[in-house]
Amino acid sequence: MFTKIFIFVLIFILSQEQSRGALHGSTKKMVETANKNGPYLGLLIPNMFEMNPLLNNPHYKSSKLVIDYAGRRFRFGKIYKKPVILVMNGMGLVNAAVATQLMLTLFEIEGVIHYGIAGNANPNLHIGDVTIAENWSHSALWNWQRYGDGPENALPFEGEDGFTREIGYLKFGSYSANGEDNLLNNVWYQAEEVYPVDGTPEKTQQAFWIPVDSDYLSLSKTLEKLKLEDCINTTTCLSTPPKVTTVQRGTSANIYLDNAAYRNFLYTKFNISPVEMESAGVALICYQQRVPFITFRALSDLAGGGSATSNEADTFSVLSANNSVIVTVEFIKLLTGRYNRKLLKTF
Repeated sequence: MFTKIFIFVLIFILSQEQSRGALHGSTKKMVETANKNGPYLGLLIPNMFEMNPLLNNPHYKSSKLVIDYAGRRFRFGKIYKKPVILVMNGMGLVNAAVATQLMLTLFEIEGVIHYGIAGNANPNLHIGDVTIAENWSHSALWNWQRYGDGPENALPFEGEDGFTREIGYLKFGSYSANGEDNLLNNVWYQAEEVYPVDGTPEKTQQAFWIPVDSDYLSLSKTLEKLKLEDCINTTTCLSTPPKVTTVQRGTSANIYLDNAAYRNFLYTKFNISPVEMESAGVALICYQQRVPFITFRALSDLAGGGSATSNEADTFSVLSANNSVIVTVEFIKLLTGRYNRKLLKTF
């Protein structure tokens, strides 16, 4: 009877530690021990089908260390002898931001890599291409304008640190069946309020386009001739060989975009190529914490449909996921080589 009571109390205490979100006991010791072997590259991955190709990659060597905390599983290992931490961030901007902040808070992280698949808004790109966007935005923070008001009318709370008309707007009336106005009017795109770690507490800044790390970007451009997968099997191949390409902009929203009209708007208005649901969450946290980051997104479909091959996300998503892993692993190889060369110069 005493043993049963003891086990119940122990389980209760452990569950309370997890529920409060504080580090205690064995978890705290594991984190402290792990950090002695850092710093790490942090790899944030949306889903298991995008993580599995990396777990099975011959260049990834698991250390067998796993730390479970706050619903996340942090996996430790090395890629080309570079210490890495893998975590599945899950779908959507909130999940991506939470996973990123947890990783940066718990562990010694020198830089962040986010990879996976994405929809495509750029008609000049193809399925399987891996995009390296120079800038990321969250494009679903809107001010929805009152019916009857137009671009010349101020928005509520417009002004210093408030809403703005500078970024642009989408007029729903432009997409009505008869070309007539409708009650939905306009939505104005808004910047995020960010709190930089080196800024004044409770003093916000505005950020819409978040640039990736300039050094990471420069290094990644050397991957543009990298050979990628173009066939799923002997009978199913892409009509255009995929490539690694640097693009100006990518965007995220808690929206699965499969609509050609909105896809065309995003490309025409903002010159956006990859469209997905997580990268901006990672970007915004890294930007505020002043941690270098870069994102590799492999295109799985032309959002909203296009040619015979460009609306085949179900068919080619696995291939695209594999290509994003190929680029990620090769980038870490380059990053490790550059680090080793810098060490040699110091001696």
